[in-house]
Amino acid sequence: MPDAKVIPFDDDNRPRGGAKRPAPRRGRQAGRRGGDEAARDAAGGPGPVADAEPAELAAVADGAEDATDDGAGDAAGAPGPGGGANWERRLAGGLAFLRRRLTGDYDIDDFGYDRELTDQVLMSVLRPLYERYFRVEVKGIENVPAEGGALIVANHSGTLPLDALMMQVAVHDHHPARRHLRLLAADLVFMLPVVNELARKAGHTLACAEDAEVLLGRGELVGVMPEGFKGIGKPFGERYKLQRFGRGGFVSVALRAGTPIVPCSIVGAEEIYPMLGNAKTLARLLGIPYFPLTPTFPWLGPLGMVPLPTKWTIQFGEPIETKGYPAEAAEDPMLMFNLTDQVREQIQHSLYRLLVQRRSVFF
Repeated sequence: MPDAKVIPFDDDNRPRGGAKRPAPRRGRQAGRRGGDEAARDAAGGPGPVADAEPAELAAVADGAEDATDDGAGDAAGAPGPGGGANWERRLAGGLAFLRRRLTGDYDIDDFGYDRELTDQVLMSVLRPLYERYFRVEVKGIENVPAEGGALIVANHSGTLPLDALMMQVAVHDHHPARRHLRLLAADLVFMLPVVNELARKAGHTLACAEDAEVLLGRGELVGVMPEGFKGIGKPFGERYKLQRFGRGGFVSVALRAGTPIVPCSIVGAEEIYPMLGNAKTLARLLGIPYFPLTPTFPWLGPLGMVPLPTKWTIQFGEPIETKGYPAEAAEDPMLMFNLTDQVREQIQHSLYRLLVQRRSVFF
């Protein structure tokens, strides 16, 4: 594996040269319209099924409605109200989905985001882990705006970035508008084979100011974890102690876009891979930020990569508005420092409250 170039989000206010935004290789590229509205039109508009016969069109529409209304219940194995008829509609919808994938009759945006694949495949893969394994409890979802851009800022932990993926599922499945969270990820994510493609398809993009501003300007929800590798790779003895949030790059982006900042606190991820040590020499040889030593990894081989089934809580705090600030506020270092500290303190206090409230790490 080549050496990964890790650049903190807040230290980079320009496009990166190492990992560039790829041009979509297949499917139709969606126009640069506004955020969720453009994505909804692209995924659910008449384009993909314009040539279908009326009966097929009805079957596809019914299948899509079932997937939207009964998504979580279907993933958990709960029977739908229509019984066999629902399964027939789902089968028809699934076949139509496969036809569109094989013919390239689907839409992706200029970041490589594939909304249809995310909804019908990637979320379905993550949902059992979210609902049954980590049994995630979501609080304060009403604090996430129903429309328009917003920057969700969360703590980061767990050795592997499963907390970011679970936060994405939480927003999609629990928000009344079923919004999609576009995550900002480190360069390393886009240097790994397979992971790079999946991340792009799921709507993730580089953790740089340019991409974040474009997405917020389109009215998207954008997620960032300012601790970066300092948070996800911290030792178990420092769990739930927030690391440095950088110099306020995410605050500067929110100020320029005029979008609210929503603090998010995640409890439970710290214990999935208790990091007791770090083989730094091996990490340098592999070109990765750290090489974790846990009670099970690498001693048990691949089995040691199975996370512990901890009980999670994800809480979205009250938004911090940025619209009232003047245009030049994004260049004020003292203001950015104060807002960054405010967001960090709000997340830290929320973490302490959630830790006091929880009964057990696993229940």
